[in-house]
Amino acid sequence: MEEATNIYQAALTADAARYLAERGIGEEEVATYRLGVVSDPLPGHGRYRGMLAIPYLAHDGHTLTIRFRCLEEHDHRALGHGKYNTIPGDPPRLYGVDSIHQAGDEIHLGEGELDRIILRKIGWNAVSAPGVEMFFGRHRRMLAGFSRVWHWPDPDDAGARMAAKVTRGLRSASPIRLHVGDVTETYKAGGAQALYDLLEKEKSK
Repeated sequence: MEEATNIYQAALTADAARYLAERGIGEEEVATYRLGVVSDPLPGHGRYRGMLAIPYLAHDGHTLTIRFRCLEEHDHRALGHGKYNTIPGDPPRLYGVDSIHQAGDEIHLGEGELDRIILRKIGWNAVSAPGVEMFFGRHRRMLAGFSRVWHWPDPDDAGARMAAKVTRGLRSASPIRLHVGDVTETYKAGGAQALYDLLEKEKSK
C-alpha cells in the first residue's frame, strides 16, 4: 500500500487538485493526507483508473488501505463502480485514526473522508465513517473512551440513520444538526466559523 500511495500521490492531476480546492482542501491538506490520482494503476487497481486515491493512514503515517472516489459526474452503478470504492475484501475502517491517539476527552465523528479532512483543518481531532452501513461495533469501541463524541451526520435520510445508529451505540455521542448541507458544504458557505457556531449552539443546550 505504501508503493501505491506514493505513486498515486505523485500523479495528482490539476483537475483533481481543483476538485479538492473547491471543497476547501488545499495543497497543505493534500500533502498531509497523501491524496492522489490513479493515473497508472498498480496490479488489481485497474478498475480505479482516474479516481481520487484516499489513503487510510495509521497513527504513524503508514498506509493501512486506500479508498477511491470517482471524479466523474455520471451513473456510477451503470458503469460498474460506486462513487466511493473499497478494495474487495478490505474491512471497513474509521478514517483518521491518528486523531484517536491525539485527542483529549472529546473527538469529532464525520461522515466521509473529505468531511473529516475539513474538521481536522479547522482544528478539531476527528475521525469519519464512510456511512451508516460501514459503522460497526468495533468502531464504537474505538470511540467509547471519550467523554464526548460530537457527531456530524449529513442532513439527509442516510445521515439520520447514521445519527440514530451512533447515538444508540455511544452514550457520549451528541449529533450536531446541519442545515446548509454536509460538513464540507457548510464550510464552503460560511467558513470555519459556521462549524464553530453549530458546535457552540449544541454545547449551550
